[in-house]
Amino acid sequence: MKPPPDPTDAGLLQSMLDGEEAALTQLYQRRQPGVYRFALQMCGSQALAEDVTQEVFIVLIRDGHTFDPTRGSLAAFLMGVARNLLLRRLQRERFYAPLDDDGGAESASHAILTTTGPLEDFSRAETVTSVRRAVLALPVRYREVVILCDLQELSYVEAAEILGCAVGTVRSRLHRARSLLIEKLRPAPEEEPAASTTKSARCFA
Repeated sequence: MKPPPDPTDAGLLQSMLDGEEAALTQLYQRRQPGVYRFALQMCGSQALAEDVTQEVFIVLIRDGHTFDPTRGSLAAFLMGVARNLLLRRLQRERFYAPLDDDGGAESASHAILTTTGPLEDFSRAETVTSVRRAVLALPVRYREVVILCDLQELSYVEAAEILGCAVGTVRSRLHRARSLLIEKLRPAPEEEPAASTTKSARCFA
């Protein structure tokens, strides 16, 4: 039996578990982009993000029966699986790479600049590279809340569900993460010419 024209995620999952290949295809097409973006923003490597995304859906095929719709959305469930897989890979392989120069990097920078007021002071042209590097340089617990709340635009409740923590924890981590990003993106103070001249004169004295 084929799934209805516009089925819910839960309906597609049930059809998939019943052996309907079309349901798996439709579910993959619907949720793969979000899972991939999350993985890419977390690790900065297209290759690793692609691997993890494939693993997420393998886990779904194998363990999809463990999904409980009363505990949250399937999208959050998939993000949670992706997060766990990524953390294991990052810890095991010490994998780190800068984001490739593609639209994902620019859209990530735009998302942060438009969702966090203090960061709007920085020039977008100069921060495409610096923002993505700053996000990747954050400790994981801060990086993931920025990605989920600012880049993926999930609610605090959804982020808390994915991270397995309280909503208050998400709020406090996000506040700290944004502060760290502002510090990382703040231009270094330029040395005043007079001070520089005086320092040079002392060197030759």
